Amino acid sequence: MEALEVKTAPNLDQWRSLLEKILSDYAKLPYRYGDVATYLVVDQDRNHFLLMQEGWEENRRVHGCLVHAEIRNQKIWIHYDGIEGGIANELTDLGVPKDHIVLAFHAPTVRQYTGYAID
Repeated sequence: MEALEVKTAPNLDQWRSLLEKILSDYAKLPYRYGDVATYLVVDQDRNHFLLMQEGWEENRRVHGCLVHAEIRNQKIWIHYDGIEGGIANELTDLGVPKDHIVLAFHAPTVRQYTGYAID
């Protein structure tokens, strides 16, 4: 995917497409153990993007959110990121400036040290 160039206001449609593409690629990866499906849930109207897993690993139920991102106040808020390398790095590699990404899974008092937006 081609990198973005954000000089003024962000193009929210581009960000929606980026988030959907990144998470769709992860949803296509097979679960290593058991019968577990990974799928993307998108609420375009409210700008929420979730990568979910559900199924069974032997006798253990697997159900939960791997990633929850939201576009809010002209920024991408990452509420939860269970991906090993994190999607924030992928977003910056594709041209989203760090000051437009909030690592919301960190406490507000810690965010100033992340190199990303505070809020």
